[in-house]
Amino acid sequence: MNKINLKSKFTIFASTLKEVFISSLPLAAIMIIVCCFIAPLENMSDYIKLIVGYTSVVLGQTLFLDGLNISILPIGKLVGGSLVKLKKVTFIIFFGLVFGLLATVAEPALTVLAKQTNMIMPIINQTVFIWIMGFGIGAMVAFSLYRIMKDLNIKVVFLVLYVITFITLIFVPDKFIALAFDGSGATTGDISVPFILALGLGVSVSMSKHKSNDDSFGIIGLASVGPILSLSIYGIILNARYGGVFPPEQLYSPGTTGTLGEIIIGNLWGVILALLPVILVFLPFQFFLIKQPKKEFVTILLGTIVVFIGLLIFLSGIDYGFAFAGKYIGEIFLDVTRPEWFKWLLLVVGFILGAAITLSEPAVTVLGEQLEEITNGHIKKTTIRMTLAIGIGFASLLAMIKILTEVHILWFLVPLYIVALSMMAFSPKLFVGLAFDSGGVSGGALTSAFLTPLTLGVAQAVATTSSSGGQSILVNGFGIIAFISVTPLIAVQFLGIVYNINIKKANKAIEDAELNERKELAKLASTLEQLGEHVQDKAIVDATKDIQIDDGIL
Repeated sequence: MNKINLKSKFTIFASTLKEVFISSLPLAAIMIIVCCFIAPLENMSDYIKLIVGYTSVVLGQTLFLDGLNISILPIGKLVGGSLVKLKKVTFIIFFGLVFGLLATVAEPALTVLAKQTNMIMPIINQTVFIWIMGFGIGAMVAFSLYRIMKDLNIKVVFLVLYVITFITLIFVPDKFIALAFDGSGATTGDISVPFILALGLGVSVSMSKHKSNDDSFGIIGLASVGPILSLSIYGIILNARYGGVFPPEQLYSPGTTGTLGEIIIGNLWGVILALLPVILVFLPFQFFLIKQPKKEFVTILLGTIVVFIGLLIFLSGIDYGFAFAGKYIGEIFLDVTRPEWFKWLLLVVGFILGAAITLSEPAVTVLGEQLEEITNGHIKKTTIRMTLAIGIGFASLLAMIKILTEVHILWFLVPLYIVALSMMAFSPKLFVGLAFDSGGVSGGALTSAFLTPLTLGVAQAVATTSSSGGQSILVNGFGIIAFISVTPLIAVQFLGIVYNINIKKANKAIEDAELNERKELAKLASTLEQLGEHVQDKAIVDATKDIQIDDGIL
């Protein structure tokens, strides 16, 4: 039995490893092309960093995802289901805030983003940054549960929240705007999403409002607004504290922080702080409400250890070599010794990486399957995957254009959000929630691990080579996750509008067919009636003739 279990676990590990490896192949291909052929690295130690960093990211993410499936995901489902037993609305909202907060602080993508931010702007403390973003998620999760309980219209809620958000941005320092949107995309990932979805589903069922699929979607999208607002407020506070003049930014230099062993030790405490709160809050639920059998409980604890090891390896691999590669590639395309047109190849690189990462993203596959099921096959999962891949490819391309031209991110984001919010008037309610949810989960760990360092490297090179000194790295370097997050809002709602049109056409065709059928039946009935009258008239005539004949005989 143990041999069978061991074989099964190894099969699962091998399958996950294959998925992660395939998803990282586009990154590996570009790293090899640039670092080995276009601009070979000067030192063998840099190649070792590259290989160790890439291997650590792939292995770490594999362990993290496998551990997630036997620990964090079951915790989310169990806690979400047990909330129904609490009955009281106040408790449900409170634990929505708590679990939204605690699940978010353990997100790998958020940890990576916090490190990148702290490296450039040391006054932004890494731990404070993570907890501020987590509080934003927690507060908005609590509000999302309230929306479900009060049955508030999700379209109106999204419209009001984003109007408030963009009004708030008027008072936010430029350095925090792109960062706030990037943080929003990085906070909803492999750990927080299962918790949030489980909480939403549990409340939806317990409040007896789950009469349709509409309440199943939208909670992730609403939660994603929280970090934008919370970090914006933090930026306003810091701006007031420093009188509008922030300390000088530091150079973004990943991969120069020490040996691999030193990096692992440096990440150890951060990973413990990320996972420990989730476990500590889970334990009271386990002992008083959930009461899982000992075997399942031990499995969850062992799974958490696997998550811990995987997350530690993943983050250390990024710090040691992966982020260094992204930054190096970004800077190479801005090399002043190369032709002017060479830097515009970044647009192609951005499109390819954005599309490839999207196609290999498990969350996108799950989204496609859900959409195909909900629409009864009218929209295929391959359609949604290709739509998102092309859309996010263009989003990455736009992010590169923004950096190279040093145009402020709001000149891109405001029109895109206006389009997305306007489309809500024409898209079915279900697709609105689904669109904002898909936007919330699009910026995965690989995006933070490679694409963000790449854009930071490009922005740093632009600032260095610009005759005017260039924009702040915080202003110009961040934003790619923001672009990636807004694209699905438009793409999925577009599919919703197409679906609505097709359904209306199908219903009209059915109505026309039924009308034609009724007309044919009416025509047939009329014919039969006329035939009946003819037969009746003929019978009367024949009867009259018979009477006349009988009278003649008499």
